[in-house]
Amino acid sequence: MSIQQIAVAGSSGRMGRALIEAIAQSADFRIKAALELPGNPYLGKDAGELVGAPCGVRISDDLEGALAGCDVLVDFTRPEGTLAHVQVCRKRGIHMVIGTTGFQAAQKTSIVAATQEIPIVMAPNMSVGVNLTFKLVELAAKVLGEGYDVEIIEAHHRHKVDAPSGTALRLGEVIAAALGRDLAQDAVYAREGVTGERKASTIGFATVRGGDIVGDHTALFAGIGERVEITHRAASRATFALGALRAARFLAGKKSGLFDMQDVLGLK
Repeated sequence: MSIQQIAVAGSSGRMGRALIEAIAQSADFRIKAALELPGNPYLGKDAGELVGAPCGVRISDDLEGALAGCDVLVDFTRPEGTLAHVQVCRKRGIHMVIGTTGFQAAQKTSIVAATQEIPIVMAPNMSVGVNLTFKLVELAAKVLGEGYDVEIIEAHHRHKVDAPSGTALRLGEVIAAALGRDLAQDAVYAREGVTGERKASTIGFATVRGGDIVGDHTALFAGIGERVEITHRAASRATFALGALRAARFLAGKKSGLFDMQDVLGLK
């Protein structure tokens, strides 16, 4: 069995720790580098100690040095940090799995440019269940058609900094495409006061932030006399970490290209 040497960005964060734990329990990955920002209190500590499994890899802020010898970098951080990581990985030929959300259009263009030289899996949600949900809502939208109003409701922990979530936006994009709509024109992200009647083409979003909610997403199709709800609830970040490792396996042997979890799972 070929062992991949893996680097984790944002290693002391919630997702970083979930990734370190998943790697420790895997048979085909070894943690090679654990990255953090300068000034992070965990710099210099054994990354494995964060999850009770010392691994001998010290958390570092030396991006260039730490990535030497790595096969793949898994990144669930912030857009600015991810873009810096992309440039170093592009230069070194290191594969990337990107779960970061909140990118602007120009930032996405920069990532796409890098995939001419390295392979990247980028998805707003690495969960296998969520990506199956994308397929289910696409089917529901095509079958139900124009007679049903679409609303997307998402809930996350109090520390999440972007809204709606990347997963909620992706649900909207999938549904809009299935219905022949343009999400940029039809999305409604806030309602307050006298808003008037709901426009038939609207795809509405509602956001909840609180506590330690890992991630809940519901696509609601409301018709006359009935409604269909497709819901995914994440109980642990382990589901995202395991999906990210599945994406890293998918990239093995690839030279370049941009992929998403639908590619990884063979759902296209």
